[in-house]
Formats: sequence, C-alpha cells, structure tokens
Amino acid sequence: MQLETKPVEDTVPKINNEVAVGEDLDFQRAWWRVERGIWIFFLLLIIADLLGAFGRGWLAKAHATTQDKSLDVSYERIERYGAPSILRIEIPGSIVHDGKARLWVSEDLVKSLGNQRVVPQPESSVLGQNGILYTFPVSTPPMSVQFALQPTSVGTNHISFQSPGFERLDLKIWVMP
Repeated sequence: MQLETKPVEDTVPKINNEVAVGEDLDFQRAWWRVERGIWIFFLLLIIADLLGAFGRGWLAKAHATTQDKSLDVSYERIERYGAPSILRIEIPGSIVHDGKARLWVSEDLVKSLGNQRVVPQPESSVLGQNGILYTFPVSTPPMSVQFALQPTSVGTNHISFQSPGFERLDLKIWVMP
C-alpha cells in the first residue's frame, strides 16, 4: 500500500498575488504616536546629558560668592559617585591676617564628598565645630585653594565654608549614582 501525497496548499487568502493580512489603521496611528513620544523622550534625555544635567557639563557647573565677598567658590552642583572633581575657593586679601588665611569647612566635605587632598597644603588643620579649620600661609593675596573631591555617597550634600569673622557660605551638591 502506497501513501498518497498531496501538495501543500496555501490557505491564506491572496489579493493581486500578495498575502492579504488585516490592518487596523487606528491602532497603527496610535502606535506611531507612542513611538514619536519615546523618540522625543530619548532625544531630550540626550540633550540634558550633553548640557550636564547628569554631571560634567554646563548645567552642573556653579559659582557662589558670599555677600561680603570674603569667599568665592567654583564647584559642580551635580557630581557623580566616585568621579573626581575639583572645588576651587578664591580667598581675597581682606581675610589674610599676619600672612595667614583661615578657612573652616564643614565635615561633609570629607565624609560625603570624599575630599582627597587640599592644594596648597595647609600649614595646619584642626578638627572641631562639625568641621575642619585650615590655616594657609599666604605670600601674595589673593590666593586659591583647591579641594580634590571624590564623592563616597549618593544623595544631596550640604556643605559650608567660612573664614572666621566673615560671612558663612552654604552650598548644596547633589551626587548621582
């Protein structure tokens, strides 16, 4: 006994020798709107990143000065966890006494923002009053002090700077993962 074989038949209907599949134009238009929204979202995300909304760019850079002009700070308001950065403080001659400038910084500069080093090297540093009091020798005012930071925790950090007898400067730095 021999088995009879039949050729395979196409059961999908065809129109003009093409497969006729159903289409839902209303659904397709809705899907195109969703796709367009996703593309716009990603485009805005890329632009925000290029501008520095996630660190290392124009939006991340900040500058602050006390009212009495005793401190002038350049820093990044948006930092990245573990990424090195520089916080720079300009100290005018008005706070230099006996060839020395004193600068108090809050302890969060070391604890949360991971201060690695201070340039120039301070003559002395004293712990106390929820921070560190640095004393710098000054040969020719004004002088610049740089803090090399490498954040050790994610979140918002509040740091303060003050030269004794002058106005205090409070800053907020956000550290992203």
